[in-house]
Amino acid sequence: MAAPRVYKTTAIVLRQRRLGEADKILTLYTPNLGKLDAVAKGVRRPKSKLAGHVEPLTHSTFLLARGRELDIVTQAQTLEVFRPLRESLERTGRALYVAELVDRFTPERQESYPVFRLLLETLRRLAGEERLDIVLRFFEMRLLDHLGYRPQLERCVACDRPLEPVANNWSVESGGVVCPDCGPASPLSLNALKMMRLLQKGNYGDVARVRVTPALGAELERHLRQYLLYVLERDIRSVRFLDTLRRSGAAAPRAGEG
Repeated sequence: MAAPRVYKTTAIVLRQRRLGEADKILTLYTPNLGKLDAVAKGVRRPKSKLAGHVEPLTHSTFLLARGRELDIVTQAQTLEVFRPLRESLERTGRALYVAELVDRFTPERQESYPVFRLLLETLRRLAGEERLDIVLRFFEMRLLDHLGYRPQLERCVACDRPLEPVANNWSVESGGVVCPDCGPASPLSLNALKMMRLLQKGNYGDVARVRVTPALGAELERHLRQYLLYVLERDIRSVRFLDTLRRSGAAAPRAGEG
């Protein structure tokens, strides 16, 4: 039986890019179809009815018509706009980072409802919570888990012995933690290992209750960023913006254009 020509789905807009004089290509992440690109025709015209519903970092309902190469957005209605993400540079930058990771890590039209749910919950947290970096660390670890890149945090990835409660080492090339006898690698403190295990196995409520010092937070960010970059084998553009924002408080670009 042929697929219907017109179909309806909810989706989160990961990014958009210009097409011709008045159109845009949207990259959407859906709960049942995974990631897909679709054309929003005429959306750059001043009187477009679609414009407000297809902005990046928006959760909307879409009616799409199947096309030869790209599907066409025929209708859209906003479900959640996550307004605080657009009112704070700190929140904007982190939300764009989350959207870019989902975009970079996921293949087109490969369904993963857990990834969609994680993305939606993370945008809600970034819009409402104060400890934004903990939100990111939880997201990073769970995204790796959902996509099959779960780092080994219980046993040494070199000798397979259970890890002792001491300072160990972090090896992105090996996919996890290396014991002191099998080093050298990047030093990993005992507190960082404990926190990474909690990020991997605990629920968000458990993670949010833990006090993380600035030094521990920086260590977690460094190790997880190294691992993400190694798995992706390419740069994450939004990381540069986050680093610049942290250093200088520079103004953010308009969310998601590009």
